[in-house]
Amino acid sequence: MQNRTEINFLALSQNQAFARVCAAAFATQLNPSLAELTEIKTAVSEAVTNAIIHGYEGYTDEQWIFMGCEIDGNEIIIEISDKGRGIEDIAAAREPLFTSKPDEERSGMGFTVMEEFMDKVDVHSTPNKGTTIEMRKKITT
Repeated sequence: MQNRTEINFLALSQNQAFARVCAAAFATQLNPSLAELTEIKTAVSEAVTNAIIHGYEGYTDEQWIFMGCEIDGNEIIIEISDKGRGIEDIAAAREPLFTSKPDEERSGMGFTVMEEFMDKVDVHSTPNKGTTIEMRKKITT
């Protein structure tokens, strides 16, 4: 590990943009291309949105999202965690067009987008304890 940062923020939709900017700013030390920065920001947006929309649905207590960013060689590792509902069936949730909210305007493409833009996406989740998404991307130099 060459560098690491961690932030916590409330699970509010306006903090999604904050998370995007923080991850992108941290990634700049690897001198990524504009396309790589856009991909990182989009993947972070999807992960944070999932935590806000799905992770904390129905919760009334304070709802925090954790984001850690790490640089290891030419790779950025981004972890997004919540302490919410968790995902009962991770394999189903990762399927394109799967949504737990078919009556709302949700495309069910969050994990698909993350997997398209990042080199590796790992999902760890326990029902009623939360979800952690770890995303990795090698930056071409």
